[in-house]
Amino acid sequence: MSSREPLRLRRPRHRLERRALGWWSVQALVAALPPVAVLALLTALIPPARMWLGLSLAVVAAAGLAYLLVMPAWRYRVHRWETTEDVVYAVSGWFWQRARIAPVARIQTVDTASGPIQRLFGLTALVVTTASAAGPVRIQGLDRRVAAELAESLAARAQAIPGDGQ
Repeated sequence: MSSREPLRLRRPRHRLERRALGWWSVQALVAALPPVAVLALLTALIPPARMWLGLSLAVVAAAGLAYLLVMPAWRYRVHRWETTEDVVYAVSGWFWQRARIAPVARIQTVDTASGPIQRLFGLTALVVTTASAAGPVRIQGLDRRVAAELAESLAARAQAIPGDGQ
C-alpha cells in the first residue's frame, strides 16, 4: 500500500442474534399501531370526516406497514460488532449509520442493559462507556450469555491496562 492510499476500515465480523429481527419487529409494531388504531377509531366515530380520516388512516397504515417490513431486516444487515485485544468496534443504525471504535485502554465501565421486549427475546445490550464526548458504544441485540461474557472479558482487559480505564 502506498503512503497516499487511505486506510480503509473493514466491517466488524459479528452479526447480532437473529432474534433481534423479532425484537425490532415488535418495536416497530408498538410504534406503528397506536396512530393506526386512533385513526381507525376516529374514522368510525366521526362520519362527516370519514373520507379524510380514512385517507389519513390508509397513509399512516401503509407507512407503518412499510416500516414494519423494511426496518428490522435493514438494521440486521447493518448492525455488527467486534472486540479485539485493543478495541471495541460497533456499527449501528439504518438511515444514519454510525461506526464507533473505542480503545480498551479508555474503557471506564462495561454494563449490560435490556428492556422488557429485549428480555422476551433473550437479548441484551452491551454498553461500553469511555471518556468520549460521543457517548458510550452500544451493541444492542446480543444473546444474554454472550453479553455477560463479553462484559466480563472487556472489564478484565480494561482493568489490566494501566491508564485511563482505572
